[in-house]
Amino acid sequence: MKKISQKDVIQYVEANIGNFHQKRIDSLNKLKLKTVLQKKNPYLFKAKFLLTAEEIVKGLTDAFISSNEETIFGDWLEGLAIFINGKVFNGQKSSADGIDLEFENIGIRYIVAIKSGPNWGNKSQKDKMLSDFADAKRKIHTSGNKANVICVNGCCYGRDNKPQKYPKKGVDYLKLCGQRFWEFISDDENLYLDLIIPLGHNSKERNEEFMISYSKMINKFTKEFIDDFCKENGEIDWDKLVKFNSQK
Repeated sequence: MKKISQKDVIQYVEANIGNFHQKRIDSLNKLKLKTVLQKKNPYLFKAKFLLTAEEIVKGLTDAFISSNEETIFGDWLEGLAIFINGKVFNGQKSSADGIDLEFENIGIRYIVAIKSGPNWGNKSQKDKMLSDFADAKRKIHTSGNKANVICVNGCCYGRDNKPQKYPKKGVDYLKLCGQRFWEFISDDENLYLDLIIPLGHNSKERNEEFMISYSKMINKFTKEFIDDFCKENGEIDWDKLVKFNSQK
């Protein structure tokens, strides 16, 4: 086992954080108004008494962007976690379905499914994780590896003060969140704090670039919404909007 230096973390973040920001912008530029409208509840717009095209456009796109950014940044943090663990424990990206990281420490083989935060997924998604854990354990043992295998659901932020999980169906596993997760993969209890400063590298400049693209998109979508879903007097045509979203 090796110790990872803060310099290693800073260099990795500064070299790779631009990928996150670029994916944010690329995703925004590919966004289509009607694609988002088809995925949102038009009845909610009416219930919230939204009266202008810009209110609707901004509300639905902000929700979409927030969810999308969580996914993009979660993927980015997964890469960071694998890099850090590789430096400390020679861990590597797993080839098993649904498993993100594998490494060994003191005779124990850990298989890790990495998620952004603790409140992820519905029941079927969590059942899929348990199935993936079981399959990965089976393949490790059938390959002749005699190490004790421990399954871990690692969450990059948040808390869960009952880390040991005993599902009624599927394998037992650890759920390690926030500080527990970063310490687990790095053997450094303060790593979760050390990440904050380097993550701000060039964030002001990249966010200004994002906001330029965002403003253009809001203006473009507002005009498109007015053209397609507003009456000549400027009133929202709710029948037309609901039919677009829900008509068979």
